[in-house]
Formats: sequence, C-alpha cells, structure tokens
Amino acid sequence: MTDVVDADELLRRIRRGRERAAEEERAWRERARSLTATDPEGAREATDRARAFEVVLQVLEEIVRPGENPARVEGVKQVT
Repeated sequence: MTDVVDADELLRRIRRGRERAAEEERAWRERARSLTATDPEGAREATDRARAFEVVLQVLEEIVRPGENPARVEGVKQVT
C-alpha cells in the first residue's frame, strides 16, 4: 500500500472490510449448519472459518466504534 489516503478514505476502507467480514461470517456459519448432518469435519472447518471472520469483524468494529460493542462469544458470559 503505497497510496497516501486521508482519514475519511481510511474509514471507508475499514467499513468495507467490516461489511465483508460480516458477510463471510454469515456465509461460513450457514455452511457449517448445512454440513453438520452430512460432513461433521467440514462443519467444524466452516465453524472455525466463521470464528476467524467474527474476530476480524470485532477488531474492525472496535476501530470504528471504540468501546461500543462488547465481545460476543457464544456460550460464554463476559464478566467485568
């Protein structure tokens, strides 16, 4: 990345990345659900990929809206 960009362009790029991560997370979660009965190993891999995109989404959310969204972990209660 050799282009110099201003803060507005950087924010637009982060938001596009955030939207893409959310789409990918949904797609991999859906794939995991559809594979659960027929391909348990494939379902686990799809779940792992969904989790990876979830983490990317959380990081980008924190950049765009610091402190606004608490970490969401399935089945785990966050204690503060």
